[in-house]
Amino acid sequence: MLSNNARPPLLDRLVHHYDELVSYVCRATGRFHSDHRQVRDSAREAVHDICLQLLGNNDAAEEIKVPLAFLRTLSKRRAIDNLRRDVAWARFAARAEDHPELNELAAGASDEPEHRLLAKQRLALLAQAIESLPPRCREVFVLHKIHEWPQAEVADYLGISIKTVEKHMRIAVACCRFALGDLLPQPGARGRA
Repeated sequence: MLSNNARPPLLDRLVHHYDELVSYVCRATGRFHSDHRQVRDSAREAVHDICLQLLGNNDAAEEIKVPLAFLRTLSKRRAIDNLRRDVAWARFAARAEDHPELNELAAGASDEPEHRLLAKQRLALLAQAIESLPPRCREVFVLHKIHEWPQAEVADYLGISIKTVEKHMRIAVACCRFALGDLLPQPGARGRA
């Protein structure tokens, strides 16, 4: 862990102006959110991401002439990137209803209306469960389960450890199972059906 004296100057500025940076990002991106709490959480996430980025890269900090302006720009851009990612995911989740073939796949071989309805409900619940995950957890889950990236690639891409990827996956799978609750077959129920 870095001591106070060993911290890069840019990181010191971020720590010193943390609340100001969060407020700036809230003002810059607030019009894209309807929920004030969501705006604040998104702003904090963006500033935290920049903090992690700075902890990983100490080289470029010496060349910056106006550090606070640089931090504001980085934080705002990260918040916008996060917002775009969330909007893209919401569009993807909403498209599931526009594609009946997804419902057919989920329904299995049966063409009976009640099976199709059940499959559509499962898919909607799963999409809601994934959408309600914390942003980083959702990103890990989508990259690994939907895009089928290996966990090591996900960890490398997001700049986190494989253990953190595994933790996010456990949380995401548990949330999805909980959301689908009664719709999933119960363990040991194979012989009873």
